[in-house]
Amino acid sequence: MKIEVWQGDITTLGVDAIVNAANESLLGGGGVDGAIHRAAGPQLLEECQQLPELRPGVRCPTGEVRATAAYDLPARHVIHTVGPVWQDGSRHEPELLANCYWKSLQLAEKLGALSIAFPAISCGVFGYPLHQAARIAATETLTWQRSHAQPRRIILVAYNTTTYKAYQQALLEAGQSSHDAADDIGPMPAALTMGLRGAFA
Repeated sequence: MKIEVWQGDITTLGVDAIVNAANESLLGGGGVDGAIHRAAGPQLLEECQQLPELRPGVRCPTGEVRATAAYDLPARHVIHTVGPVWQDGSRHEPELLANCYWKSLQLAEKLGALSIAFPAISCGVFGYPLHQAARIAATETLTWQRSHAQPRRIILVAYNTTTYKAYQQALLEAGQSSHDAADDIGPMPAALTMGLRGAFA
């Protein structure tokens, strides 16, 4: 298996787990976070509200992960992770972003997920430079796949063409040829079937 790249709406994917690029409150927000909450329905927010606060307003610190059910999403689980806000790159942003990917994969493995889809963590309002973030995503997911049996299907979801190309380039630089998930769906168990509907504008 290769790390796959697909452009579109992560909330439509029928994978075992999708990753939510959340904020520390886990109460929803803009971008992919808001889209996941809207598509999952109000029960997702209700479950997030039940997660313990480590300190006021913080249910999941930067670089950490939490899991919830997916409710109205076609996925089985939502893995929430909080990416770093880009400042100047010298405040542990690369290590924290790498943790988001690695710990999400660890949690997915613990949940028994065979497939997982990641958004471009920290690349929206958190301001992480896209190409640097893509290199971290490629390195962490490839390293995981080479040393772990599950999740065996890992998809990097791009919300636009620029992000799609950045992922392709990063995977190529990390030693893998570009690979488009849409070209490799084929007959698969129901748990891994992706509903490729819609796309972010």
